[in-house]
Amino acid sequence: MLGAICKELELRKDELTTPIETIYFGGGTPSLLTPKQIDFVLQTVYDNFTIIDSPEITLEANPDDLTDAKILSLSSSKINRLSIGIQSFFEEDLKLMNRAHNQTEALECVEKAKQYFKNISIDLMYGIPQMSPQRWQENIELALSLGVPHISCYVLTVEPKTALEHFIKNGDIRPVDDAVAARHHEVLVEKTAAVGYHNYEFSNFCIPGWESQSNSSYWKRKPYLGVGPSAHSYDVVSRSWNVSNNSRYIKSIESGVLPLTKEVLTTKNQYNEYVMTRLRTAGGVSIDEIGAFFGQKFQSYLKQNIQQHLTSDLLVCEGDFVKATKKGKFLTDGIAADLFMI
Repeated sequence: MLGAICKELELRKDELTTPIETIYFGGGTPSLLTPKQIDFVLQTVYDNFTIIDSPEITLEANPDDLTDAKILSLSSSKINRLSIGIQSFFEEDLKLMNRAHNQTEALECVEKAKQYFKNISIDLMYGIPQMSPQRWQENIELALSLGVPHISCYVLTVEPKTALEHFIKNGDIRPVDDAVAARHHEVLVEKTAAVGYHNYEFSNFCIPGWESQSNSSYWKRKPYLGVGPSAHSYDVVSRSWNVSNNSRYIKSIESGVLPLTKEVLTTKNQYNEYVMTRLRTAGGVSIDEIGAFFGQKFQSYLKQNIQQHLTSDLLVCEGDFVKATKKGKFLTDGIAADLFMI
């Protein structure tokens, strides 16, 4: 697999024309890789692309993988940012989500990681069935007590054909309640703001200056290259994605054929994606950029369709920018859909 990933990097070395600012090991469980394997992939990146002097290089990791020895070995690699999938500090939630770690491992791995890494992000989940407001509040307080500079919090999504979906269908567990999830998000925003964290995107919170450069690049319409099975790529005018089957991916790459499907994005697609992503950010949607990127027709359409949400106090105009209000923040996906050009 690693050989195929490196060969794909070589095959696609001409697709990115600007220097690479971020490298992200995500999807699956990249923390299972050894430092030698990580260096093997990174060396291929450096051999085939132009990299800025100090790129952000992130590794997603599960708490149960981050042993003392693992953290020490990672600290000697080029990895300079860890994204740790805590999800919850409570056993009931971890069992529900079929996570392999426990609360002790979650807390200990972060404390160990802090000895070697300054740039650490942890993931939490909210809207979990049977999670009380008190337990969610304790989750946030525990996360903040760790002193990491970045926290990502996502509402639980029930995927098809999972144990959680089965339990919900059988009535063993209550389904996710949107109203409860909305309240959880309100508490999250209040708690993080009280200690100086900036909610720079709906799901992302950080001490100012510690924003994820990788995440931010998506919201700024920067091109990115995704390699490996199921990986997605984007170059502003088109999107592509690799086949998800591992053996088919390896076989295709070994024969020198990229196993991807490509979709050319219309101006309408690009406008809709811009609105969807930027409305979730603290910066909001730039009316001037809409006109510059997509033309007067789209700018006029946006101005006309935001009026109902301005009246309802779900959006606010601050100079050139349209932003979600506190009332509208949890509803941004629905508001964005109202602003889409169909």
